[in-house]
Order: sequence, then C-alpha cells, then structure tokens
Amino acid sequence: MVANSPSGESILERVIRILEAFDDSAPFLTVSELSRRAELPTTTAYRLVDEMVAAGLLERYGREVGVGMRLWELTERSSRALTMREAARPFMDDIRSLLQHHAVLGVLDGHEVLYVERLPTKSSTVNITKIAARLPAHACSAGMALLAHSAPEVQERFLASRLTPYTPNTVTDPAELRRLLAQVRKQGYASMVGVIVEQSSGVAVPVMGPDGDVLAALGIVVPIGQENVQGCVPLLRGAALGLERALRDIWPRREGLPA
Repeated sequence: MVANSPSGESILERVIRILEAFDDSAPFLTVSELSRRAELPTTTAYRLVDEMVAAGLLERYGREVGVGMRLWELTERSSRALTMREAARPFMDDIRSLLQHHAVLGVLDGHEVLYVERLPTKSSTVNITKIAARLPAHACSAGMALLAHSAPEVQERFLASRLTPYTPNTVTDPAELRRLLAQVRKQGYASMVGVIVEQSSGVAVPVMGPDGDVLAALGIVVPIGQENVQGCVPLLRGAALGLERALRDIWPRREGLPA
C-alpha cells in the first residue's frame, strides 16, 4: 500500500486522509462525503473504502461507513498512548477525587495538545477536552506546561506560527508568550484563565521522562475563579512525580543514555 498516485501521493497518505475525515461530529459518512472531506476522486474513495472494509479498518452501516473495530484493536494492542494512559489513571483518579475537577493528560504534537486521557466529573465546569482530540498549545494550560519545558527550537517554531485568539484572554503576541513560557518553566506549572473557554480555567504541570524530556502535561479543568493554585499545584506535582516513577521502567529511552 505504498504505490504513488499520478499526483505523487502514496496510497498510505490517502488512507490516512480517509481516516482523518471522521470525527466526533461525523462518526459515519457516505463514500461521497468521505470523498469530499478527504479531497479524493470518487472512484479512488470507493476503491480504497472497499479495501479498508475488507481489512476491517472500516465497517459498513447501510450506505455509510465508520472506523472499524479492527483499527481500534490494532491501536489498543500496543502504543505509547496506551502505556501512558494505563500508568496515569490511578494518579488522575486521585486528583479527580481530591480536587473534584476534571483531570486531563495531554501530549504535545506539533503545535497542538493531543489529549490521551480525560477523567471527567459531574459537578465541575465546561470541559471541551476529549480523548484523542486536540487543542492549540497556546490556549490551554497543558500546552503551556508542555511548551515551557520543550527545547528552545520547539518553542521558537511555535512562536513563529500564526496564533489564533479564542477569547479576550488568549495571548497571541510572541513576546508576551515567550515571557509567559519563561514564567511557567520557572514556577513549574501553568495556570490559564479563560483562554479558550471563558467559563473555565486550567492548571497543569509537566510530566518528565527518564531522559529528561517532557512527556506529557497533567492538569485539571476548573470553573473560572476557582483555580486555587496554592492548593492544587502540590497535588498535581505529587501525581506527576508518581507517574514519572511509574513510567521510569517501561518508557522507551533514547539510545546512548545510561539506564
């Protein structure tokens, strides 16, 4: 599945575009809709869908298709996200129980935070984070915690990109963001008030890997005005340290580093 199309795009790239066409607002699509969303010729979309259905990557529901159980099985069988989620859940459950707020775990992927785990509460605030969903790094506490502890070149690439404001509290000025990142790195946590949803705030701390790189950010989503940084940050830091210890023996290390 690597042969190129006349446009130079491989079959694998087109398969990925088909899978990316599905989201929580469109879990089932007709092949015509997939063709439009994936920007593929209709004949190509029909052919690839047939092959993906045969392989179990997609499933048919009448005239529509959706992501297949086989794809879920393959990804859940072994992945870094699964390893991190399983290690993090006990610590996140403690955070949720103690603080009574949504607990979230995200990783930096490009200029966005990809959320790999989310433990919600019934009595807290608006929480737009979802598992396998993304938020812009400059507009969430997890993103700022991750960026602040990333390599300088990662920060500079991000600051050179076009940043979208979501609320009046969203900082998009590169100089101000650079100052905020330095502050987050110094204090060891990020507290972002109403930067992407005006009704809620976030507090997050970094989770460091065995090689010294930042692996993830562990945080909570709280109603605006209830951040209570002094109360929640020590608990978040303790949970992050526990997760770091849990990952120490099971997380892959860079080659050449001492065990």
